[in-house]
Amino acid sequence: MAQKTIFITGGASGIGRAVAERFGRAGWFVGIADINEDGMAGTAALIPAGFSSQHKLDVRDRAAWDAALADCAEASGGKIDVVFNNAGIPLGGRLIDCSAEEVERTLDINLKGVIFGAQAAYPWLKAAAPGSCLLNTASAAGIYGMPGGSIYSATKFGVRSITESLDGEWKDDGISVRDLMPSFIETPLLDHAPNRASNADIRGQVSSAGLEITPVSEVAEAAWAAVHGQKVHTLVGKTAKKLAFAARWMPGALRKQVSGLGRPMGG
Repeated sequence: MAQKTIFITGGASGIGRAVAERFGRAGWFVGIADINEDGMAGTAALIPAGFSSQHKLDVRDRAAWDAALADCAEASGGKIDVVFNNAGIPLGGRLIDCSAEEVERTLDINLKGVIFGAQAAYPWLKAAAPGSCLLNTASAAGIYGMPGGSIYSATKFGVRSITESLDGEWKDDGISVRDLMPSFIETPLLDHAPNRASNADIRGQVSSAGLEITPVSEVAEAAWAAVHGQKVHTLVGKTAKKLAFAARWMPGALRKQVSGLGRPMGG
């Protein structure tokens, strides 16, 4: 069987690194894309020699997408089977505490970057079809909006919508479109402040709220299952699964619980 190729944005650390390692372990060629060149080198070191390539990419740059995918295809032998739209940044706290620059940067990376990635990926995935896949990183924040998460949730609801729309739009081309909806995952992003007006890190607030932090390896396995499965949305972590259940079966109770939250996450 011919070797398959996955192209991963945000591949320098966290979910992107874990997924790169998982697919590399299965014999796939892995195109690693990020703005962090040292991080990409660290990810490449976890993949068998000769089975990866590195591509400096700002997902906000549409032309850079085309160049990076073409370079990846050249390195891998001409085909890309999966594009993992994973790059993203956190933003939390009250809406009025988030600066215009923070809002614009989050929208550009988390949402516009996914749209640009889908546009750029399409010809490569169509050429590799049937069986090719666009995989997006959404979030449990795309299930129900929480206080302190308005902008981040808006981007992840958007990713969820893009996934559903394109899964139908590209069906006749033999391309599946899937997303991951993880809750809080053990990645370096947890050690960032939710916004510039906050001195606390996200990890401490998650722990204080009594929420679990899911190992990143679970996301990697979920990504593998999503690419090879039939589910459009894959929930990852207990919080995501509980939230999805409540949103579907107990929306009134969930709304009351959310409205009764004291300090917003990131506030």
